[in-house]
Amino acid sequence: MKLKTSTLTSCLLGSALLALAIPGIGHAMPSYPPVTQSRLDNAASSKGWLMFNRDYAGDDYAPYAAINTSNVASLKPVWTSPKVNIPHGFENVPIINGDYMFVTTPLDHLMAFDAKTGKLLWKYTYKLAGDATKTICCDVNNRGVAVYDDMVYMATIDNHVVAFDAKTGKVAWNTALYKPGVGYSIDEAPLIVDGKVVVGVGGGEYGARGFIAALDAKTGKLDWKLHTIPAPSQPGGKTWPAGAYKHGGGSPWMTGTYDPSTKTLFWGVGNPGPWLASTRPGHNLYSDSLLAIDPSTGKIKWHYQYTRNDTWDYDGVNTPTLSNVTYKGKPYKAIVEANRNGYFYAINREDGKLIYAKPFVHDTSITGISPGGHAINNTANQPGLDKQITTCPSFLGGKNWWAAAVDPKTNMAYVPTLHACMTMKGVPTSYAAGLPYLGETFQMIPDPTSPDLGSVQAIDLSTGKQVWQYKTKAPWNGGMTATAGGVVFSGGTNGKLYGFDAKTGKILWTSADLGSPIVAAPVSYEVDGKQYVAVWSGWGGVWPLWSGKLGAPLTKAPTGGQLHVFALNG
Repeated sequence: MKLKTSTLTSCLLGSALLALAIPGIGHAMPSYPPVTQSRLDNAASSKGWLMFNRDYAGDDYAPYAAINTSNVASLKPVWTSPKVNIPHGFENVPIINGDYMFVTTPLDHLMAFDAKTGKLLWKYTYKLAGDATKTICCDVNNRGVAVYDDMVYMATIDNHVVAFDAKTGKVAWNTALYKPGVGYSIDEAPLIVDGKVVVGVGGGEYGARGFIAALDAKTGKLDWKLHTIPAPSQPGGKTWPAGAYKHGGGSPWMTGTYDPSTKTLFWGVGNPGPWLASTRPGHNLYSDSLLAIDPSTGKIKWHYQYTRNDTWDYDGVNTPTLSNVTYKGKPYKAIVEANRNGYFYAINREDGKLIYAKPFVHDTSITGISPGGHAINNTANQPGLDKQITTCPSFLGGKNWWAAAVDPKTNMAYVPTLHACMTMKGVPTSYAAGLPYLGETFQMIPDPTSPDLGSVQAIDLSTGKQVWQYKTKAPWNGGMTATAGGVVFSGGTNGKLYGFDAKTGKILWTSADLGSPIVAAPVSYEVDGKQYVAVWSGWGGVWPLWSGKLGAPLTKAPTGGQLHVFALNG
């Protein structure tokens, strides 16, 4: 699911960005190592953090062990950025190449820092179209950039992709993919594949027909465009009633992953529109699906649909992480994902066939998995016109977009988890450009089986079963990063960053309060042989917008973003 966000005043933006000094001016700029396709293919062994989920596998795993279980308790602050006074969620993942660190803020502002010292090297203030925030669902986020050659690429919530010179911030090209203010937006970081900038565009709550686009990295010219909701003449088109595809949703609003060995791009697709399933009988491809795509043409190789004819807003956009798993003694090249519908999946990434799917939260919407390998919807818990239902998990899912991490040493996935349920009721709706297209009312409620709203779970990839769990009264909205030192990092709504023992879940280190709750994923990187851990604090995102009474304890949480960087010995 991607709520309508009010337009911010220019005064607020001005004060936020003027708070940043520019100490880099007048000083020599650090060297910038060009980012080749070979470096992207081998990003897993990079010293930096070259893409949103660190590498093409999307595992958020850093192969550094200088910070480890025996010394993480000595982690100290190294530098902190000036505070950016934008009262929205800071969901950015810093991208580090050489000494350069690129970060974005809500409302599409971009900065380059020296990754060692925090010196601001350059900044760019993007000028959003006036009506851009009128039809944005779920906060005015920007989750980050992509890097390639000597360029940096940022997507915007008014549907542009902008290319910058990495060393100076000078704009090289700016391509518009759709007009703003009618329901389409982009908030994910782009992904670079073989000289193409790949990005998803859509808006499932506004009936925007989602699409994935690939642009030439040098020129910004559109190379291909794939609609996630097929027309009647296309494969999957007959899974919709006549004409429904035009406003079928399917927003591909999170960054995908890629397998260089098979030249396959993997991208998740969001909810169908409108939410009320009885208005669109059928499986409704490719909503709530994982797509395997040929990146040279944009053609679909195969698909797997997590939730057919979804009526609960169980988007399929969570990161499709590439991992080799052994299940019941048989090895697989797999994709693993903790899905919004409450099941943890392992899917064969060679053919899209299900390996296993196991529930990881209390689930009454899905009753099990069919012999054919698909979720079985609980029809008794589907809302209808004047029919209210109660079901679990909530529309925010057992896990939302927050990054999970996969550690090949422990063979575990680390999953930020939400334990909540909801009521839903169908209401009449009709499509109008720029207006919400839901057909349901809804309210989050507590999960009767769990007194705790949040948890961090470790799941064994060989079984899909929980190994350990750390529970919290508050929701856990922070992403996870695992490291070769046996420490998993993630931030809480209390504004503190935690270091967990990857094997046991024991808390080994806790930072001071960083000033605002954390919804971003941390990163870890090396510069000149020293390992760092960095994370944004800055409250916002889906929880304060959609949580209702469950969110009351955090209504007065401080906002505004700061980037915090830690290392051993300060």
